[in-house]
Amino acid sequence: MVKSIISIIVVSALIFLGATVENIYLKNSFDDLIIMVDEISDKLENQTAVEDDVLSMQKLWIDKKQKLHVFIPHTEIKEIDLWISECVTYTKYKKYEDALAKCEVVKELCEQIPKTFSVKLQNLF
Repeated sequence: MVKSIISIIVVSALIFLGATVENIYLKNSFDDLIIMVDEISDKLENQTAVEDDVLSMQKLWIDKKQKLHVFIPHTEIKEIDLWISECVTYTKYKKYEDALAKCEVVKELCEQIPKTFSVKLQNLF
């Protein structure tokens, strides 16, 4: 009986620890992308952004998403892929307002996705 209780406590602690580490990793991964989106948004507002700026954001995302596939659903990843690709295209054709709108959506997704996987009561049920 005591072994069972200790085993349950140890397993519960390991699950909580794993979830916490996962949450920290997700937050840090998306924070890096948010910083880059903010930089590009500033350039888009000033209409000084070039396609290479947004392509660098896309490259950062491609590098990050390779590892994120383990933690988050592919649909969430695909959604960010789509918005970033549209941002690249709009920047290429110098449609800065449209590109800025796409960047804002990418930023919002990057802020919300880690919250979806945080260890909170609302996410458990």
